[in-house]
Amino acid sequence: MKVRKTYRRRRAGPPVLEFRDEHAFLSNFYPASLSLPLTGATSDAVEFPTVEHAFQAMKSQDPDERNKIRLASSPGLAKKMGRRVKLRPDWEDVKIQVMEHLVSLKFGNHESLRQALVLTGDRELVEGNWWNDTFWGVCKGQGRNELGIILMQVRDHYSGRRW
Repeated sequence: MKVRKTYRRRRAGPPVLEFRDEHAFLSNFYPASLSLPLTGATSDAVEFPTVEHAFQAMKSQDPDERNKIRLASSPGLAKKMGRRVKLRPDWEDVKIQVMEHLVSLKFGNHESLRQALVLTGDRELVEGNWWNDTFWGVCKGQGRNELGIILMQVRDHYSGRRW
Protein backbone atom coordinates (compact mmCIF):
# COMPACT_ATOMS: atom_id res chain seq x y z
CA MET A 1 0.00 0.00 0.00
CA LYS A 2 1.24 3.46 -0.88
CA VAL A 3 1.98 5.51 2.24
CA ARG A 4 1.50 9.22 1.84
CA LYS A 5 2.98 12.11 3.72
CA THR A 6 0.73 13.73 6.28
CA TYR A 7 -1.04 16.85 5.13
CA ARG A 8 0.92 19.82 6.42
CA ARG A 9 -0.20 23.30 5.49
CA ARG A 10 -0.38 26.49 7.41
CA ARG A 11 -3.89 26.47 8.83
CA ALA A 12 -6.27 29.35 9.32
CA GLY A 13 -8.93 28.80 11.93
CA PRO A 14 -9.75 25.89 14.19
CA PRO A 15 -9.84 22.40 12.71
CA VAL A 16 -13.12 20.78 11.71
CA LEU A 17 -13.10 17.81 14.08
CA GLU A 18 -16.34 16.07 13.09
CA PHE A 19 -18.38 15.84 9.92
CA ARG A 20 -21.71 16.74 11.57
CA ASP A 21 -24.09 19.68 11.70
CA GLU A 22 -22.78 22.49 9.47
CA HIS A 23 -20.01 20.16 8.23
CA ALA A 24 -22.21 17.11 7.63
CA PHE A 25 -21.68 17.57 3.88
CA LEU A 26 -18.09 16.33 4.36
CA SER A 27 -19.32 12.90 5.46
CA ASN A 28 -19.47 10.00 3.02
CA PHE A 29 -22.96 9.38 4.41
CA TYR A 30 -24.19 12.75 3.09
CA PRO A 31 -26.71 12.36 0.23
CA ALA A 32 -24.85 13.30 -2.95
CA SER A 33 -25.41 10.98 -5.89
CA LEU A 34 -22.60 9.60 -8.04
CA SER A 35 -22.78 7.79 -11.36
CA LEU A 36 -20.51 4.76 -11.68
CA PRO A 37 -20.44 1.61 -13.81
CA LEU A 38 -21.30 -1.70 -12.15
CA THR A 39 -18.98 -3.76 -14.35
CA GLY A 40 -16.29 -1.37 -15.52
CA ALA A 41 -17.99 -0.58 -18.83
CA THR A 42 -19.04 3.07 -18.84
CA SER A 43 -22.21 2.13 -20.71
CA ASP A 44 -23.67 0.48 -17.59
CA ALA A 45 -23.28 3.45 -15.25
CA VAL A 46 -25.84 3.67 -12.44
CA GLU A 47 -26.54 6.14 -9.64
CA PHE A 48 -25.21 5.58 -6.13
CA PRO A 49 -26.95 7.73 -3.49
CA THR A 50 -23.82 8.44 -1.42
CA VAL A 51 -20.05 8.05 -1.49
CA GLU A 52 -20.47 5.39 1.21
CA HIS A 53 -22.72 3.28 -1.01
CA ALA A 54 -20.26 3.58 -3.91
CA PHE A 55 -17.16 2.90 -1.79
CA GLN A 56 -18.63 -0.21 -0.20
CA ALA A 57 -19.79 -1.48 -3.59
CA MET A 58 -16.34 -1.01 -5.12
CA LYS A 59 -14.90 -3.49 -2.61
CA SER A 60 -16.40 -6.26 -4.73
CA GLN A 61 -15.85 -7.24 -8.34
CA ASP A 62 -19.26 -8.91 -8.52
CA PRO A 63 -21.79 -6.64 -10.30
CA ASP A 64 -24.69 -8.26 -8.41
CA GLU A 65 -23.08 -7.55 -5.01
CA ARG A 66 -22.30 -3.99 -6.14
CA ASN A 67 -25.90 -3.45 -7.17
CA LYS A 68 -27.30 -4.82 -3.90
CA ILE A 69 -25.11 -2.38 -1.97
CA ARG A 70 -26.13 0.46 -4.29
CA LEU A 71 -29.78 -0.24 -3.47
CA ALA A 72 -29.25 -0.34 0.32
CA SER A 73 -31.79 1.83 2.12
CA SER A 74 -29.13 3.81 4.01
CA PRO A 75 -25.38 4.45 3.99
CA GLY A 76 -25.12 2.60 7.30
CA LEU A 77 -26.69 -0.50 5.77
CA ALA A 78 -24.40 -0.16 2.72
CA LYS A 79 -21.40 -0.09 5.09
CA LYS A 80 -22.66 -3.17 6.91
CA MET A 81 -23.18 -4.99 3.60
CA GLY A 82 -19.70 -3.96 2.44
CA ARG A 83 -18.17 -5.76 5.42
CA ARG A 84 -19.63 -9.03 4.13
CA VAL A 85 -18.61 -8.96 0.46
CA LYS A 86 -15.79 -10.98 -1.01
CA LEU A 87 -13.05 -8.35 -1.32
CA ARG A 88 -11.47 -7.84 -4.68
CA PRO A 89 -7.87 -9.14 -4.58
CA ASP A 90 -6.28 -5.70 -4.97
CA TRP A 91 -8.51 -3.90 -2.46
CA GLU A 92 -5.79 -2.97 0.04
CA ASP A 93 -3.69 -1.54 -2.81
CA VAL A 94 -6.48 0.53 -4.39
CA LYS A 95 -8.82 1.59 -1.60
CA ILE A 96 -7.26 5.03 -1.14
CA GLN A 97 -7.37 5.67 -4.90
CA VAL A 98 -10.99 4.56 -4.99
CA MET A 99 -11.86 6.96 -2.16
CA GLU A 100 -9.97 9.80 -3.87
CA HIS A 101 -11.94 9.19 -7.06
CA LEU A 102 -15.31 9.02 -5.30
CA VAL A 103 -14.74 12.12 -3.17
CA SER A 104 -13.56 14.00 -6.27
CA LEU A 105 -16.73 12.95 -8.11
CA LYS A 106 -18.93 14.03 -5.21
CA PHE A 107 -17.56 17.56 -5.10
CA GLY A 108 -17.08 17.79 -8.86
CA ASN A 109 -20.73 16.93 -9.52
CA HIS A 110 -22.35 19.07 -6.83
CA GLU A 111 -21.62 22.81 -7.09
CA SER A 112 -23.11 23.73 -3.69
CA LEU A 113 -21.02 21.06 -1.93
CA ARG A 114 -17.89 22.16 -3.81
CA GLN A 115 -18.46 25.77 -2.71
CA ALA A 116 -19.02 24.69 0.90
CA LEU A 117 -15.80 22.64 0.80
CA VAL A 118 -13.80 25.58 -0.55
CA LEU A 119 -15.29 27.81 2.16
CA THR A 120 -13.61 25.67 4.83
CA GLY A 121 -10.48 27.61 3.77
CA ASP A 122 -7.24 26.24 5.16
CA ARG A 123 -8.84 24.59 8.17
CA GLU A 124 -7.69 21.07 8.90
CA LEU A 125 -10.47 18.56 8.17
CA VAL A 126 -10.47 15.66 10.63
CA GLU A 127 -12.87 12.74 10.35
CA GLY A 128 -13.24 12.45 14.11
CA ASN A 129 -15.17 9.40 15.23
CA TRP A 130 -16.03 7.22 18.21
CA TRP A 131 -16.16 3.90 16.32
CA ASN A 132 -12.37 3.38 16.31
CA ASP A 133 -11.73 4.11 12.63
CA THR A 134 -8.09 5.13 12.77
CA PHE A 135 -7.46 4.58 9.06
CA TRP A 136 -9.96 6.97 7.47
CA GLY A 137 -10.30 9.13 10.57
CA VAL A 138 -9.14 9.87 14.09
CA CYS A 139 -10.46 8.33 17.31
CA LYS A 140 -9.27 9.43 20.78
CA GLY A 141 -6.49 11.47 19.19
CA GLN A 142 -5.12 8.57 17.13
CA GLY A 143 -5.43 7.92 13.44
CA ARG A 144 -4.22 8.49 9.89
CA ASN A 145 -7.17 10.67 8.86
CA GLU A 146 -6.99 9.49 5.24
CA LEU A 147 -10.49 10.81 4.46
CA GLY A 148 -9.63 14.20 5.92
CA ILE A 149 -6.45 14.31 3.84
CA ILE A 150 -8.38 13.45 0.67
CA LEU A 151 -10.95 16.15 1.41
CA MET A 152 -8.18 18.74 1.92
CA GLN A 153 -6.54 17.68 -1.36
CA VAL A 154 -9.84 18.00 -3.23
CA ARG A 155 -10.44 21.38 -1.58
CA ASP A 156 -7.00 22.56 -2.64
CA HIS A 157 -7.69 21.42 -6.19
CA TYR A 158 -10.92 23.44 -6.38
CA SER A 159 -9.32 26.42 -4.59
CA GLY A 160 -6.46 26.52 -7.08
CA ARG A 161 -3.88 25.69 -4.39
CA ARG A 162 -1.17 23.10 -4.89
CA TRP A 163 -0.42 20.25 -2.53
